Formats: sequence, structure tokens, C-alpha cells
Amino acid sequence: MRDSIRFIRNGRMVELRDIAPTALLLDYLREIEGATGTKEGCGEGDCGACTVALGRVRDGKMTYEPVNSCIQLLGQVDGCEVVAVEDLADRDGELHPVQSAMHDTHASQCGFCTPGFVMSLFTLYHAEKHPVSRSEANDWIAGNLCRCTGYRPIVDAAVKVTADPATDRFSANASDTAGLIGFLADTDDIFIGDSDRFFAAPSSIETLADLYEQHPDATIVAGATDVGLWITKQFRDLPKIIHIGRARGLDHIGDTGYELLIGAAATYAQIEPHFRALDPDLGELLRRLGSKQVRASGTMGGNVANGSPIGDTPPALIALEATVELRKGKRVRSMPLEDFFIEYGKQNREPGELVIGLLVPKMNASHIFRCYKVAKRFDQDISSVMGAFRFTVGEDGAITEARIAYGGMAATPKRAKNAEEALTGTMLRDSRAWSRAFAALRDDFTPIGDHRASARYRNETAHALLGKALIEAAGTASTRTRVVGHRVVA
Repeated sequence: MRDSIRFIRNGRMVELRDIAPTALLLDYLREIEGATGTKEGCGEGDCGACTVALGRVRDGKMTYEPVNSCIQLLGQVDGCEVVAVEDLADRDGELHPVQSAMHDTHASQCGFCTPGFVMSLFTLYHAEKHPVSRSEANDWIAGNLCRCTGYRPIVDAAVKVTADPATDRFSANASDTAGLIGFLADTDDIFIGDSDRFFAAPSSIETLADLYEQHPDATIVAGATDVGLWITKQFRDLPKIIHIGRARGLDHIGDTGYELLIGAAATYAQIEPHFRALDPDLGELLRRLGSKQVRASGTMGGNVANGSPIGDTPPALIALEATVELRKGKRVRSMPLEDFFIEYGKQNREPGELVIGLLVPKMNASHIFRCYKVAKRFDQDISSVMGAFRFTVGEDGAITEARIAYGGMAATPKRAKNAEEALTGTMLRDSRAWSRAFAALRDDFTPIGDHRASARYRNETAHALLGKALIEAAGTASTRTRVVGHRVVA
């Protein structure tokens, strides 16, 4: 067992002991190191001013991903290279290519947001795809806000700097950095503190399950994209933190040919290509979930375990007939995901029981799937209504099964079983059956109104999304039903 965390800064190992369970990476950089180039803006992972890059070895290569340091627990960076904006320029003062591109395109105005943009573009610079289009650059910086509305020159800088592959000292030193990260890798469990107050990061699923069974009052952290806000916005005291990201194999994504097996620690960024291969709508759903920073840290397992009624992924997973795998000590059990959500803030799991994975069946030729997210902003916003639909259609055009799930319409993600029953056994193109399903949908939900949407809006939107799914399933091209332009939905 190790009582410290270790990470790489500027080519050297940093080892820290006696860290508080809820210590944040941003506070370490600014208050301990004095690296104040990284800014604190929103304190909740929305504005991107605090963006830094985490370097990891993935598939044998150094990769750099953007994260929001304001909600990233310090303990989460164990085993990584941490790159902040001060680290980019050479020691002789020569600017990094990203910084030079920002300068040359006049992309900095007041400058407060600039370090975060620079770090997001640094990770884009080190991404595999070169060159990038303006649309791709827009997607990459969707988690960085500029109050001076300086996006055009920032995108100019992104396009300019990614015209050629990365040739900075980070790419030149990639092999050495990967070696340092390999040196830090071990199979030790991390436990910092005592039995009353600790940060822990078990190295195996077995020790993770044992520790949580011993401390069922501990807070489980995967990406901290939600728990981080409990610290920064709700000021909760979380004396016991168990981080699952170090448990070997828990980030695994397996493909049996018939189903996807998704470990609870697999991030959205890791899952996205697998989901896009399942269905374009699933890929689009993840593209609009949070930002690059959120998707690099956040996990689908965490989205499920939190049980939010407006979580983006549970409705789609329920429509796909996913199951959730739970573990307590040595006992493992599974259940349909729709049975996991009991009521608001309550899930069907025992004290000390972990979500360790999801099983998502693949679709076959008889399935038609659609999912839609409705939110006030296109990028990086919480759903007002989320709808997911899977219709099983026979060769004769009859709907033999309908699975319809919504988020934002009830205290939990929930199926519209009355609407499903109204459609099952009818012909897909039968508009009279559609009308019966619309009427039945009113009996499925009694939504509340809040600051995101009124109850009436939610009812009307749920009705419209079902209609849209049926129209597309019946053969209408999505170019006639979806927005065309930069934010086209494929």
C-alpha cells in the first residue's frame, strides 16, 4: 500500500503525502506551486479557464487530454504527466507553436480565458488528426468560453497550428515521458489518511470492492465531473473518497460481437468511437455530452450511478435494453438498467455496493434506433428533455417491439410503457397508431416545471420527439427533420 500520489511535472516526479481527500488540482497549481497562469472562472467545469492537459500512455503512445482542474481531484492525477500553461514555452522564452498561433492571429483579448484556450489547443495539437477543419476546432473548444466573443481568431489559431503534425519538445520527449510514466506505474493500493478521513485509489477491482464494503459511507469518484461540484459549489465535507480510476480493468471496453461490455471507469472519450459504431445518433449524443474536458474525465458508469433524472445516457441505454453490473465484496449481480432507478436520488443498490460495469446489446437489422437531446444550448448543456427510441420492425413493416425512454420527464429516467403498448403490433406507417401512442404518452408522464423547462414544454417536446422518431423510422430522410449547418446532426 502506498501513502502518496506521484505524477510528472516538467520531466520530474512529484510525490505528495498528507493531501486532503477533496484537494483539487487547480488549488495545488495556484496555491502550492504558484503556477497562477491557470485561472479559476466558474469553479464547476463549464468555462474552461482552468484547463490543463493530462498526459497518459494509451495504446503504447503518449496522449494529452484536456481536463478542468477546478473539479479534478488532486489524487486523480496519480501516474500522469500534468501540463499547465507555464510549461509550454521553452526555457529561453520561445513561445510554443500554439502560443505563437494565438499571438499571430490576435486571438487573445482580455486574456483571462486565454490560458484555458491555449491548453485545449495544445491537446488538439497533439491529437492524431491533422489538419483540422473549423468545425472540428469548434467542437474541440466547446468547453472554453470567451466573454470577449473572440472565437473566430481562436479558431484561426487552431486551424493554423494543426496544419502540420506536432513538432514541439513534448512530442520530441514522448518516449522519455512514457518511460517516466511507466516507472510510476505500480500495483499498489493508494490510501492517504486514516479510517475516518482518507483518499483511496485501490489498484484492483477486488480491493476496491473490499474497501467500499468496509466504508459504505465513502464517496465513490470516477471522473469527479459531478462530485467536483459538490466540493466547489455545495461546499460538502466529503471525508472519505474512493477513486475507482486506478482499479485495473475497470476502464475496459469489450466487444463480444453481440454486445459491448463497458467498465465503470471507462470515460466518455474512450466510449465514443464504440457508440458511434453502434449508431450515429449515439455518437452524436456523446459529442454533445459536456465538453472535451468533461468527456476526458467523466464516465458512463458515473452517469448511471448518480441516478440523475436528466442524465443524458440512461434513456439511450434503457432503450437499448442495457443491464448494469453491481458488486459488493465478492458478490456480483446484474439487473436491467431500468430497474436500477427507484426514485429521485435513490438507486437499487445496497450500502457498499458498486456499479462496476454496463452491458449494452448491439442492434440487428430489425432494429431502428433514434435518440434526441433538447437543451437550451447546443454545446455543453444539461438536457431539458432527452428521448431515446428503439423500434423492432418485422419484414412486413409491423412493429413487434417498441422501447421508448425519456429523461427529464420524471423523477428517474423512465420508459413510456403506455406509448410502447400502443405501437406494438401496429404497422410502422400507420398514422392512426401514432395518434394512439401520442395520447398514451400523456398517461406515461406528469413532468414538473423548473428553470430548464415548464411542464407543458416537456410534454409537448416529448410528443414531438416521438413523432420525429416515427417519421424518420418510417423512411423520411433526417435532412428534412434535423438542423442543417455547422451543427448538423448526422
